[in-house]
Amino acid sequence: MGKFVINQTKTGFTFHLKAANGETIATSEVYTTLDACKKGIESVKANAPVAAVEDQTVEGAPAAKHPKFEIFTDKAGEFRFHLTAKNGQIIAASEGYKAKASAANGIESVRKNAPDAPVEMAE
Repeated sequence: MGKFVINQTKTGFTFHLKAANGETIATSEVYTTLDACKKGIESVKANAPVAAVEDQTVEGAPAAKHPKFEIFTDKAGEFRFHLTAKNGQIIAASEGYKAKASAANGIESVRKNAPDAPVEMAE
């Protein structure tokens, strides 16, 4: 089972969703308070299972309604995804992947792991 790990930074708090093997699947923005970070986690838990997938790497692909996962390519040509909430705000982001299939697997991992993942503070 995956887990959310909250980290304190110099400017606030972030979270990482980790798979059962310890690999980071998705990360958050920096939140100014611990409470806001926890609310971000709750948003990921609620939105990930119901979010559609919008493949922005395919020209003319239909736009999906929020919440959604957006697959795109970054400046380095790697595939990434964002999870957006119902209001369109990005609530989780992936690392870069060499293959689009790997990004799609990352999305499925977020869907599988996020809803029931426990939350813990980093040591």
